[in-house]
Amino acid sequence: MISRILALFAALTAGLSLTAADAPAKPLRVLLITGGCCHNYPFQSAQLTNAVQKLAPVEWTVVNEGGNGTRAEIPLYANPNWAKGYDVVIHNECFADTTSPAYIRRITSAHHAGVPAVVIHCAMHTYRATDIDDWREFLGVTSRRHDHQSRYPVHLAQPGNPILKGMPPDWVTPMDELYIIEKVWPGTIPLATSVSEVDGKTYPVAWVHDYGKAHVFGTTYGHSDDTFRDPVFLNYVSRGVLWAAGALKD
Repeated sequence: MISRILALFAALTAGLSLTAADAPAKPLRVLLITGGCCHNYPFQSAQLTNAVQKLAPVEWTVVNEGGNGTRAEIPLYANPNWAKGYDVVIHNECFADTTSPAYIRRITSAHHAGVPAVVIHCAMHTYRATDIDDWREFLGVTSRRHDHQSRYPVHLAQPGNPILKGMPPDWVTPMDELYIIEKVWPGTIPLATSVSEVDGKTYPVAWVHDYGKAHVFGTTYGHSDDTFRDPVFLNYVSRGVLWAAGALKD
Protein backbone atom coordinates (compact mmCIF):
# COMPACT_ATOMS: atom_id res chain seq x y z
CA MET A 1 0.00 0.00 0.00
CA ILE A 2 2.79 2.39 0.95
CA SER A 3 4.64 1.56 -2.26
CA ARG A 4 1.52 2.35 -4.32
CA ILE A 5 1.17 5.70 -2.53
CA LEU A 6 4.81 6.52 -3.16
CA ALA A 7 4.43 5.58 -6.82
CA LEU A 8 1.36 7.80 -7.12
CA PHE A 9 3.20 10.69 -5.41
CA ALA A 10 6.17 10.26 -7.77
CA ALA A 11 3.88 10.34 -10.79
CA LEU A 12 2.13 13.47 -9.56
CA THR A 13 5.38 15.31 -8.81
CA ALA A 14 6.81 14.29 -12.18
CA GLY A 15 3.75 15.79 -13.82
CA LEU A 16 4.19 18.98 -11.85
CA SER A 17 7.85 19.17 -12.86
CA LEU A 18 6.95 18.66 -16.49
CA THR A 19 4.34 21.40 -16.30
CA ALA A 20 6.83 23.84 -14.79
CA ALA A 21 9.47 23.01 -17.39
CA ASP A 22 7.01 23.43 -20.22
CA ALA A 23 5.65 26.74 -18.93
CA PRO A 24 6.49 29.71 -21.15
CA ALA A 25 9.32 31.93 -19.96
CA LYS A 26 8.25 35.07 -18.18
CA PRO A 27 8.69 38.02 -20.55
CA LEU A 28 11.54 40.40 -19.88
CA ARG A 29 10.42 43.93 -19.10
CA VAL A 30 12.61 46.20 -21.21
CA LEU A 31 12.63 50.00 -21.30
CA LEU A 32 14.10 51.48 -24.50
CA ILE A 33 14.94 55.19 -24.31
CA THR A 34 15.62 57.11 -27.53
CA GLY A 35 15.57 60.66 -28.78
CA GLY A 36 17.88 63.51 -29.69
CA CYS A 37 19.87 64.40 -32.74
CA CYS A 38 21.45 62.70 -35.67
CA HIS A 39 19.79 59.26 -35.97
CA ASN A 40 16.71 57.53 -37.32
CA TYR A 41 15.39 56.45 -33.95
CA PRO A 42 11.96 55.12 -35.02
CA PHE A 43 13.66 52.76 -37.48
CA GLN A 44 16.35 51.75 -34.99
CA SER A 45 13.76 51.03 -32.32
CA ALA A 46 11.71 48.84 -34.65
CA GLN A 47 14.76 46.87 -35.77
CA LEU A 48 16.07 46.35 -32.26
CA THR A 49 12.77 45.34 -30.68
CA ASN A 50 12.14 42.81 -33.46
CA ALA A 51 15.65 41.36 -33.12
CA VAL A 52 15.54 40.88 -29.35
CA GLN A 53 12.05 39.41 -29.60
CA LYS A 54 13.46 36.57 -31.73
CA LEU A 55 15.63 35.44 -28.81
CA ALA A 56 13.30 35.91 -25.84
CA PRO A 57 9.78 37.06 -24.98
CA VAL A 58 9.82 40.75 -24.13
CA GLU A 59 7.36 43.36 -22.88
CA TRP A 60 8.61 46.62 -24.39
CA THR A 61 8.23 50.20 -23.26
CA VAL A 62 9.69 52.59 -25.84
CA VAL A 63 10.21 56.24 -24.90
CA ASN A 64 11.17 58.76 -27.61
CA GLU A 65 11.26 62.19 -25.99
CA GLY A 66 13.27 65.39 -26.11
CA GLY A 67 12.97 66.23 -29.79
CA ASN A 68 15.87 66.01 -32.22
CA GLY A 69 18.29 68.55 -30.74
CA THR A 70 21.37 68.12 -28.57
CA ARG A 71 19.93 69.45 -25.30
CA ALA A 72 16.94 68.10 -23.40
CA GLU A 73 15.78 66.96 -19.99
CA ILE A 74 13.18 64.38 -20.85
CA PRO A 75 10.12 64.09 -18.58
CA LEU A 76 10.67 60.38 -17.89
CA TYR A 77 13.59 61.06 -15.56
CA ALA A 78 11.63 63.52 -13.41
CA ASN A 79 10.13 60.51 -11.67
CA PRO A 80 12.61 59.21 -9.06
CA ASN A 81 11.24 55.70 -9.70
CA TRP A 82 11.55 55.96 -13.49
CA ALA A 83 13.31 52.56 -13.83
CA LYS A 84 11.26 50.60 -11.29
CA GLY A 85 9.94 47.27 -12.54
CA TYR A 86 12.23 46.92 -15.56
CA ASP A 87 14.66 44.04 -16.03
CA VAL A 88 16.96 46.14 -18.23
CA VAL A 89 17.07 49.67 -19.66
CA ILE A 90 18.46 50.37 -23.14
CA HIS A 91 19.92 53.85 -23.62
CA ASN A 92 19.98 54.87 -27.28
CA GLU A 93 19.54 58.62 -26.82
CA CYS A 94 21.73 61.51 -28.04
CA PHE A 95 21.79 64.70 -25.93
CA ALA A 96 25.40 65.88 -25.94
CA ASP A 97 24.83 69.34 -24.46
CA THR A 98 22.65 68.52 -21.45
CA THR A 99 24.80 69.29 -18.41
CA SER A 100 22.69 69.32 -15.21
CA PRO A 101 24.39 67.16 -12.54
CA ALA A 102 21.15 66.64 -10.61
CA TYR A 103 19.35 65.47 -13.75
CA ILE A 104 22.15 63.11 -14.79
CA ARG A 105 22.44 61.63 -11.32
CA ARG A 106 18.73 60.78 -11.28
CA ILE A 107 19.57 58.46 -14.16
CA THR A 108 22.83 56.98 -12.95
CA SER A 109 21.63 56.44 -9.37
CA ALA A 110 18.94 54.04 -10.57
CA HIS A 111 21.53 51.97 -12.40
CA HIS A 112 24.04 52.09 -9.56
CA ALA A 113 21.33 50.67 -7.30
CA GLY A 114 21.00 47.64 -9.58
CA VAL A 115 18.99 48.31 -12.75
CA PRO A 116 20.93 46.67 -15.64
CA ALA A 117 21.62 48.67 -18.79
CA VAL A 118 22.62 48.55 -22.44
CA VAL A 119 24.22 51.65 -23.97
CA ILE A 120 24.34 52.11 -27.74
CA HIS A 121 26.33 54.49 -29.96
CA CYS A 122 25.44 58.12 -29.15
CA ALA A 123 24.70 57.24 -25.54
CA MET A 124 28.49 57.52 -25.22
CA HIS A 125 28.35 61.19 -26.31
CA THR A 126 25.22 62.00 -24.35
CA TYR A 127 26.02 64.47 -21.54
CA ARG A 128 29.58 64.80 -22.82
CA ALA A 129 29.49 68.56 -22.08
CA THR A 130 28.91 68.06 -18.36
CA ASP A 131 31.72 68.45 -15.84
CA ILE A 132 30.82 65.43 -13.73
CA ASP A 133 31.96 61.88 -14.55
CA ASP A 134 28.96 59.93 -13.23
CA TRP A 135 27.53 59.15 -16.67
CA ARG A 136 30.92 58.24 -18.13
CA GLU A 137 31.65 55.91 -15.22
CA PHE A 138 28.23 54.33 -15.76
CA LEU A 139 29.00 53.79 -19.46
CA GLY A 140 32.37 52.21 -18.69
CA VAL A 141 34.16 54.38 -21.27
CA THR A 142 34.77 58.06 -21.94
CA SER A 143 34.33 59.36 -25.49
CA ARG A 144 33.79 62.87 -26.84
CA ARG A 145 34.40 62.49 -30.59
CA HIS A 146 34.38 60.01 -33.46
CA ASP A 147 36.19 59.29 -36.70
CA HIS A 148 34.56 59.50 -40.12
CA GLN A 149 32.09 56.91 -41.37
CA SER A 150 33.66 53.84 -42.92
CA ARG A 151 33.38 50.05 -42.99
CA TYR A 152 35.47 48.99 -40.00
CA PRO A 153 36.89 45.48 -39.48
CA VAL A 154 36.09 44.15 -35.99
CA HIS A 155 38.54 42.11 -33.93
CA LEU A 156 37.16 39.76 -31.27
CA ALA A 157 39.04 40.52 -28.06
CA GLN A 158 36.99 37.95 -26.11
CA PRO A 159 35.91 35.42 -28.77
CA GLY A 160 34.52 32.98 -26.18
CA ASN A 161 32.17 35.49 -24.60
CA PRO A 162 28.54 34.37 -25.11
CA ILE A 163 27.48 37.86 -26.18
CA LEU A 164 29.65 37.45 -29.29
CA LYS A 165 28.30 34.02 -30.22
CA GLY A 166 27.60 34.04 -33.96
CA MET A 167 29.88 37.00 -34.73
CA PRO A 168 32.30 36.06 -37.54
CA PRO A 169 35.97 36.68 -36.70
CA ASP A 170 36.26 38.69 -39.93
CA TRP A 171 33.11 40.78 -39.58
CA VAL A 172 33.25 44.22 -41.16
CA THR A 173 30.65 46.80 -40.17
CA PRO A 174 28.33 48.58 -42.57
CA MET A 175 29.09 52.30 -42.91
CA ASP A 176 29.38 53.52 -39.34
CA GLU A 177 31.35 55.83 -37.06
CA LEU A 178 34.30 54.72 -34.94
CA TYR A 179 34.15 56.39 -31.53
CA ILE A 180 37.44 57.50 -30.04
CA ILE A 181 37.67 56.13 -26.50
CA GLU A 182 39.70 58.44 -24.26
CA LYS A 183 39.40 56.29 -21.16
CA VAL A 184 38.39 52.76 -20.33
CA TRP A 185 37.10 52.81 -16.76
CA PRO A 186 38.36 50.26 -14.20
CA GLY A 187 36.55 46.95 -14.45
CA THR A 188 35.47 47.43 -18.07
CA ILE A 189 36.23 44.39 -20.26
CA PRO A 190 36.50 45.09 -24.02
CA LEU A 191 34.83 42.32 -26.04
CA ALA A 192 35.60 43.64 -29.53
CA THR A 193 37.79 46.38 -31.01
CA SER A 194 38.40 48.28 -34.24
CA VAL A 195 41.35 50.28 -35.53
CA SER A 196 41.09 53.97 -36.40
CA GLU A 197 41.85 54.84 -40.01
CA VAL A 198 43.05 58.24 -38.76
CA ASP A 199 45.45 57.57 -35.88
CA GLY A 200 46.00 53.80 -36.26
CA LYS A 201 45.04 53.15 -32.64
CA THR A 202 42.79 50.34 -31.42
CA TYR A 203 39.55 51.26 -29.63
CA PRO A 204 36.89 49.17 -27.88
CA VAL A 205 33.63 48.92 -29.82
CA ALA A 206 31.82 46.50 -27.48
CA TRP A 207 32.36 45.83 -23.76
CA VAL A 208 30.84 44.79 -20.45
CA HIS A 209 31.28 46.03 -16.91
CA ASP A 210 29.49 46.40 -13.60
CA TYR A 211 28.32 49.78 -12.36
CA GLY A 212 27.43 49.47 -8.72
CA LYS A 213 25.06 46.49 -8.60
CA ALA A 214 24.18 46.61 -12.31
CA HIS A 215 25.52 44.77 -15.34
CA VAL A 216 26.16 47.13 -18.29
CA PHE A 217 26.77 46.16 -21.92
CA GLY A 218 27.89 48.79 -24.41
CA THR A 219 28.67 49.22 -28.09
CA THR A 220 29.75 52.32 -29.98
CA TYR A 221 28.47 51.12 -33.34
CA GLY A 222 24.87 51.90 -34.29
CA HIS A 223 24.88 55.14 -36.30
CA SER A 224 23.44 54.18 -39.66
CA ASP A 225 20.27 52.48 -40.81
CA ASP A 226 22.47 49.92 -42.58
CA THR A 227 24.04 48.98 -39.25
CA PHE A 228 20.59 48.40 -37.79
CA ARG A 229 19.80 46.17 -40.76
CA ASP A 230 22.92 44.08 -40.25
CA PRO A 231 22.15 40.67 -38.68
CA VAL A 232 25.55 40.43 -36.97
CA PHE A 233 25.07 43.78 -35.24
CA LEU A 234 21.50 43.01 -34.24
CA ASN A 235 22.52 39.61 -32.89
CA TYR A 236 25.32 40.76 -30.61
CA VAL A 237 23.34 43.73 -29.32
CA SER A 238 20.33 41.50 -28.64
CA ARG A 239 22.54 39.04 -26.80
CA GLY A 240 24.00 41.95 -24.85
CA VAL A 241 20.47 42.90 -23.79
CA LEU A 242 19.83 39.38 -22.52
CA TRP A 243 23.23 39.24 -20.78
CA ALA A 244 22.62 42.51 -18.94
CA ALA A 245 19.20 41.25 -17.83
CA GLY A 246 20.67 37.96 -16.60
CA ALA A 247 18.75 35.99 -19.22
CA LEU A 248 21.52 34.81 -21.57
CA LYS A 249 21.62 31.07 -21.03
CA ASP A 250 24.59 29.99 -23.20
